[in-house]
Amino acid sequence: MSYIDRKIGDLVNRALAREKSILLLGPRQTGKTTFLDHQVKPDLTFSFAHIATRLHYEKNPVAFAQELKLETEKYDRKPLVLIDEVQKIPLIMDVAQDFIDKKMAQFILTGSSARKLKHGAHVNLLPGRVVSLVMDPLTLEEIPTHIKLDDLLLYGSLPNIITEADEDNKENDLYSYVSTYLEEEVRAEALVRNIGHFARFLELAAGESGLIVNFTKLSQEIGIAASTIADYYQVLEDCLIIQRIDPITDGITHRRLIKSPKYLFFDLGVRRACANEGVRLSSRTLAHLFEQYIGLELMRYARLKSPKIKLKYWRDSAGPEIDFVIDVTHHYIPIEVKWSAHPNLSDAGHLVKFMQEYKVDTAYIVCNAPKAYKISPHITALPWQELAVLFG
Repeated sequence: MSYIDRKIGDLVNRALAREKSILLLGPRQTGKTTFLDHQVKPDLTFSFAHIATRLHYEKNPVAFAQELKLETEKYDRKPLVLIDEVQKIPLIMDVAQDFIDKKMAQFILTGSSARKLKHGAHVNLLPGRVVSLVMDPLTLEEIPTHIKLDDLLLYGSLPNIITEADEDNKENDLYSYVSTYLEEEVRAEALVRNIGHFARFLELAAGESGLIVNFTKLSQEIGIAASTIADYYQVLEDCLIIQRIDPITDGITHRRLIKSPKYLFFDLGVRRACANEGVRLSSRTLAHLFEQYIGLELMRYARLKSPKIKLKYWRDSAGPEIDFVIDVTHHYIPIEVKWSAHPNLSDAGHLVKFMQEYKVDTAYIVCNAPKAYKISPHITALPWQELAVLFG
């Protein structure tokens, strides 16, 4: 299959045109390097994914600066320099700053983990010098039209999985992804002390994806402290495997609102492999996966549209819950997700409560309907294929 153009290209080109450098983070195999090769075409490339290259510059970062200076002097303009897997040698960020400040080069710095960048001592994140972007798996608008919804729920939307026709190969590749992640991201970087506990946690956390997190319940099932469970979730978030959805906590009335976050695995195929599930899933499970898929798509659209847009959820401890709320600087668009093809007003009770409380005049039920229709003057049933309309 031919290369699939990525929507993030517009954001990258806009930043480069402003003479900004870019920090492009994204989980493994989301297509960062392929995208840059096809749509950006950097002048110089250094990949710290290559062990020999990484060892060479880890021992002597000054050598990197010297070699880069010689290469940039060959251009009569500022060259665009790609440094792949920059988190493996965080000190290189200081070199990048020096070249940026002296207007000797622009950079695209990519990484498949933010952990060392976020938590490393004295790591330079180049404030004001870089635009931070996230490379997700393929969005709905990027996915070939012949791909069915059930396939997206089972196998996810990583480019190499989408373009693989054989289902057995897809399955093998997903399970290989999980084992490689455990080996290279967790064991190799000594992020956790007990890999067995972490592997069990990963399986349970995948099964809990999309639900409100209960650290105590997970700690009892695995036999480790709740604080360790919280640390494990932080590891997954830093390594870009899960994405957090925070709750709305600014209640207008005296409702007791839930304040714990939800987490979504970044890709449903990887989630299923982590959970060690088969491909024969119940209708109830598919409905839950559909809700997660919509959440992931909303996150991806929001990132492509504006950093001001946040995805949240809302839940009263007494029961009422809104699956997702698009938050544009406290202007809310509440969204319920239904597996049904014909949701009606009886499915919109929680939406009505939310709209009354927060003085919201537009809400949606994302569903399997063949076309959009009005459930009430202010609530629309929206086919999942038309999510883009929510972002203008």
